[in-house]
Amino acid sequence: MTLAGIARIAGVGRAAVSNWRRRHDDFPAPVGGTDVSPQFSLAEVERWLEDQKKIRPAAQGLDRLWPQLEAMGDRDVTGMVIAAVGARLAQVDEHTVIPVKLSTEQRRLVGRVVDLAAQEKPDKSFERLLARWLRVHTRQIVTTPAVLADLMVEVAATLYGPGNPSTVLDPACGTGSLLRAAAQRWNSSQQTELRGQDRDPVLATMTAIRLMVSGAASTDAVRTGVTAADTLLDDIHAAVEADVVVSSPPSNDRDWGYSELATDPRWVFGQPPRTEPELAWVQHAVSALAPGGTAVLLLPPGVASRRAGRRIRAALLRSGTLRAIVALPPGAAAPYGLGLHLWVLRKSAEPPVDAEFLVVDAKDRTLPTASGRPEIDWSGLSDQVLRALAGRAVQGAQSLPVIDLLDERVDLTPARHVPVTTEALGDDLREGWKRLGARLGELSGLRDLLADIEPAPTGHEAAPAATTMADLERAGALELRGGQAVAEQQLHRGDVSRGGVPVVLVSDLLLTGAPGQWMAARTVSDQARAGTLTVAQAGDIVVSGAARSFDAWVVTDYRMVLGPQLYAVSVEETVLDPWFLAGCLRAPANKRQAGTHASTSSRVDVRRLQVPRLSLSEQHFYADVFRSLTAFEQTLRDLGAEGAGLVQSISDLLAAGRLPRRE
Repeated sequence: MTLAGIARIAGVGRAAVSNWRRRHDDFPAPVGGTDVSPQFSLAEVERWLEDQKKIRPAAQGLDRLWPQLEAMGDRDVTGMVIAAVGARLAQVDEHTVIPVKLSTEQRRLVGRVVDLAAQEKPDKSFERLLARWLRVHTRQIVTTPAVLADLMVEVAATLYGPGNPSTVLDPACGTGSLLRAAAQRWNSSQQTELRGQDRDPVLATMTAIRLMVSGAASTDAVRTGVTAADTLLDDIHAAVEADVVVSSPPSNDRDWGYSELATDPRWVFGQPPRTEPELAWVQHAVSALAPGGTAVLLLPPGVASRRAGRRIRAALLRSGTLRAIVALPPGAAAPYGLGLHLWVLRKSAEPPVDAEFLVVDAKDRTLPTASGRPEIDWSGLSDQVLRALAGRAVQGAQSLPVIDLLDERVDLTPARHVPVTTEALGDDLREGWKRLGARLGELSGLRDLLADIEPAPTGHEAAPAATTMADLERAGALELRGGQAVAEQQLHRGDVSRGGVPVVLVSDLLLTGAPGQWMAARTVSDQARAGTLTVAQAGDIVVSGAARSFDAWVVTDYRMVLGPQLYAVSVEETVLDPWFLAGCLRAPANKRQAGTHASTSSRVDVRRLQVPRLSLSEQHFYADVFRSLTAFEQTLRDLGAEGAGLVQSISDLLAAGRLPRRE
């Protein structure tokens, strides 16, 4: 096991483990690895931690066994071991579902994990193992978040109508999130056949095991229904006509079989260009549908507008096959920086007369949070999309005649076709002017308060003596803790549960230029960060030690995990006022004298930052002024944002010719 694994078991940071190695002569010697990344014997480490009483009481079960799982080999080997655990939990002989032969040592480890998992429900144990494996390999494996999978299945159910489909197919099933959601929606009695295919044998095996462990399908049905092969080049389910297809196919794959599939009969709407693999998947999904069947695919936004695919998009519209496109908010699924699209397709026997095409622009369906990182409003998003598909009038949705879209570009991006109504613009303007007036009132009051501040006359009295952060730390007046890199397996990206703690990096400050204004797309769970990461709590001061983003502020209402070059400062409030300290630390003059100025990537030595020596009562007076100054700074930013919003709303009104005429 590595130093990071030892830190997880002990509930400390990796730096603490490195200190133990230096300070304790009896610390276990490495048994492998390199000088930079040594590896240790788990048994020896556990004995040493227990002798030193340094092992975390909560480090039982998975934390203790996970290093052994990782030591089994690479991603695929570990995945197959976890799949074997799932097979035994489902009471299935793993030899019948695991495509590789496990070694004696691997089977022994499978037995240990199964014994441990027997204390809880099998599906819960397996999902926990699967989630941990996916976190470790998050850059290699793209998954569909469960809440998005549920929405895609509900969209398919809305168009399919009442009753259970006889067959649900995912031709790029990955780890089976969509098939699992379909099983929960339709397959309580196992009357719906679940079929999946993926070119990665490990992921296909995971899907099969996942469905068996959850009881979504019988063992025999899963064995025949989930297969490992390249769907476009070797469609195992070619003879199947599915009532529902739900999938998140791979994108930007230039090696998808363009040359080999030049005359493939699936290209009813035109041969996909080499640069448009997503349109190959769209046509494959349509070809796999039974008459009247429905497909819902998760695709990148560029598929709706790229010039190379305009003829295929036009053919899909003319035939009535492409029924709707829904624009999702960024963060719904990987890649989290893009607002992905849902394509909704229906296979009809005859083209509908006077066909219409539905666009739903839901990219702004987010909720503000205390951390400044908006969360996706999944409830509101689902309601908006399902009501629009049911034919109800919904803001942000528009049904368009197909003929109006068949121009030279055939651009189907929802934002280009959803008009802003006069009523909505009027509401935005009224609310915007109210908010602007409130901000102006706040700004006026703060101006009156701060305008009275003038420097004391020169020579009036001696300036107070200064001390440094290092001196205050040695005196016990404060505790300074440096941030650290967060292991990839601990991070959650994009939309996460409300219990997650946001991870703040220097790059966030560089992008926004203001503390607290970032949109943290990374969080860690409470369990992951406990005892191992630097967390700034309410009342702490956060200091950025990077010269380009130097700043200091008081954390007021939420926690944050700090990355490298960020520091958490906890003060002894009988000696220091945190607002006074933060105000002094962030002064530009302080940055100049404490900076290294060695290169363009210069840093600020936080321990060299200076603070005036003032009594606690004088600190409180300064702290009040610093609070007002911080509020003034925030109000100026809010005022700019409100003004920009009003300019945009009025510009839309002018461009639409919607100003009332004056007689």
